[in-house]
Amino acid sequence: MPGGLVALLDDVSIIARTAAASIDDIGVAASKAGSKTAGVVIDDAAVTPSYVTGLSPARELPIIWNITKGSLKNKLIILLPGALLLSWLLPSAILFILMAGGAYLSYEGAEKVMEKLGGQKHGLTVEDEIVDPVAFEKQRVSGAIRTDLILSAEIMAITLNEVAAEDFIVRAGVLAIVGIAVTLVVYGSVALIVKLDDIGLHLREKSSQAAQAFGQFLVNSVPYLLTTLSFVGTIAMLWVGGGIILHSLHELGLHGPSDWAHGLQHTVEAVTGGLSGILGWSTYAGLSALAGLVLGVVIALLVHNVFKLGQTHAEH
Repeated sequence: MPGGLVALLDDVSIIARTAAASIDDIGVAASKAGSKTAGVVIDDAAVTPSYVTGLSPARELPIIWNITKGSLKNKLIILLPGALLLSWLLPSAILFILMAGGAYLSYEGAEKVMEKLGGQKHGLTVEDEIVDPVAFEKQRVSGAIRTDLILSAEIMAITLNEVAAEDFIVRAGVLAIVGIAVTLVVYGSVALIVKLDDIGLHLREKSSQAAQAFGQFLVNSVPYLLTTLSFVGTIAMLWVGGGIILHSLHELGLHGPSDWAHGLQHTVEAVTGGLSGILGWSTYAGLSALAGLVLGVVIALLVHNVFKLGQTHAEH
C-alpha cells in the first residue's frame, strides 16, 4: 500500500508538473502571439467608438456591452473551434485566411482615406435622418459585431499562425486567452473613451478648481481624441493589412515586394545610428501601409465601381 501510494503521488506530481508547464507555455505563447495582433487591436479600439458617437449618452454603455457579448461569441463560440479544426484538418489554409483578412483591412483603410479625400460615403450614419432610433441602434450593433467578426478572425488567424507548432492544448489555451484579453482590453478602453466627456462634465460641477479644470480639459479633449483614434485606426488597418500581404506573398514564393521593403528598412537602419531600430521599423511599417493603401484602393474601386456593392457596405 505505501508503495502504491507513493507511486500514485509520484504520478500526480508528474501530472501537476506537466500541467504547470503547459500553463507556462500557454502564457508565454499568448504573450508572444498577442503582441503580433497589436495593429488589429488598435484598429478595433479605434473604430468601435464610432458606433455610439452621436447617439444618446444613456445608450452608449448598453450598446458597447451588447457589442462586447457579440465579440466574445465571435471569438469563443465561432472562431476558436473553427481555428482549431482548421489547424488540424487544413493548416495550409491559415495563410490564405490571413491574406483575405489583410486584403479586407487594406480595403477598409483605403476606403476611409478615399472618404476623407472627398470620396463617396457608404452606409447610413448618424448625420442622416434617423426615423426609428431602436432599429438604427440594432443596425449599429449588428454592424459592429460583423466588423468585429472580421477583425477577430484576423486576430485569431495571426495568433494561430504564431502557435502553429505547439500542441493542441497550448493552441486552444492561447486562442482563448488572447480572444478574451483582446475583447476586454478593446471594449473596456472603448467604454472609458466614450464616457470621458461625461466624466469631464461631472468633474466640472465639483467645488475644487483643480477638478473643474481637469473636467474642462477632458470635455475639450474628447473630440480630438476621437479624431486621433480614427486616424491611428486607419493607419493601423493599412499597416497591418499591407504587412500581412507582403509577408504572405513571401511565404508563397513571391519574394520581391517583401525583400525590397526589408532592404530599404535595413538601409535606413544602417545610416541612422542610435535611432536605427525605431526608424527602420517605421520605414517597413510605412511601406506596408503604402502597399495596403494601393491594394485597398484597387479593391474599393472594384467593389464600388465594377461590382456596384457600395450601397450595401456598412460604414465604420
